[in-house]
Amino acid sequence: MKITTTEVGDDAAGSARVFKSLSESLGVTGVALNYFERAPGEPIGYCYHRHHEQEEEFYVLSGTATFETEAETVTVDAGELIRFAPGEWQQGSNRGEERLVVLAIGAPFEQGPTDLRRDCPACGERTPADPEPMGDGVVFYCAVCNTETGRYD
Repeated sequence: MKITTTEVGDDAAGSARVFKSLSESLGVTGVALNYFERAPGEPIGYCYHRHHEQEEEFYVLSGTATFETEAETVTVDAGELIRFAPGEWQQGSNRGEERLVVLAIGAPFEQGPTDLRRDCPACGERTPADPEPMGDGVVFYCAVCNTETGRYD
């Protein structure tokens, strides 16, 4: 089966945050295949996180991705890949000056338990985060003090 990213979901090219799940359109069942576009300053995902069972690979198609891990901050340029094993903490973002385009692969498809952390302004540190659906988006609250730590539409 052959598809293009413009055939999947809403074509929101040019917006700050584009996300497209490609697995279903391709009939893929063993891995999660996701397409991301991020404007400068935008995170790839919502939280610093780790998956207990799923590994993740990110292939940078254009731009530069920066991944924060427990051990270091890693820069991944266009044409490069990075892998995170189950249990490894990471958060990707676009700290560059051009648009970031990334293909993310997660295996197995079902990510299983995931730990989320966000910077809490009230606690002054990165704390566990509780997501709550909000319309088409999500709001994150600190699991320690219940302060809102992020809102994404």
